[in-house]
Amino acid sequence: MKQLYIPGLSVLATVALISLAWMNLDLPNQERVHACIGECYEDYVAANGNILDQQRAAAEAAASASPAELGRTAYAGCQACHGATGGGGVGPQLAGRDQAFIVEALTAYKNRETRGDQSAMMWPSAAALSAADIENLGAFIESL
Repeated sequence: MKQLYIPGLSVLATVALISLAWMNLDLPNQERVHACIGECYEDYVAANGNILDQQRAAAEAAASASPAELGRTAYAGCQACHGATGGGGVGPQLAGRDQAFIVEALTAYKNRETRGDQSAMMWPSAAALSAADIENLGAFIESL
């Protein structure tokens, strides 16, 4: 069995190299699906703006969004355990909790404090949150 490792790896490496080369070939009468250049790019920019325009629009949208709207986006990572509507599941029910409770709890988890049996599950999630994220999550959860 060990005798098949080197030939098997050689075949896989060869297939990978051929696949990469094939994707980048510029074949006549074949549409390039991996590149948007020339007219394709000009059409894209006309429809969506350039990358700087897109970043400005995203920043303006974020600046004009309410804390609850920003919290809705951050809550996407919470849904797996707390449910889409905050009804609970693996984690406890959040619907019906006020912003102050959520801010206090998330701040405690961010500081690796124990607030119950499942605290250790919340520490990594809370560690990734900024103070603004915590406030926004509290505002969104209060609106559930």
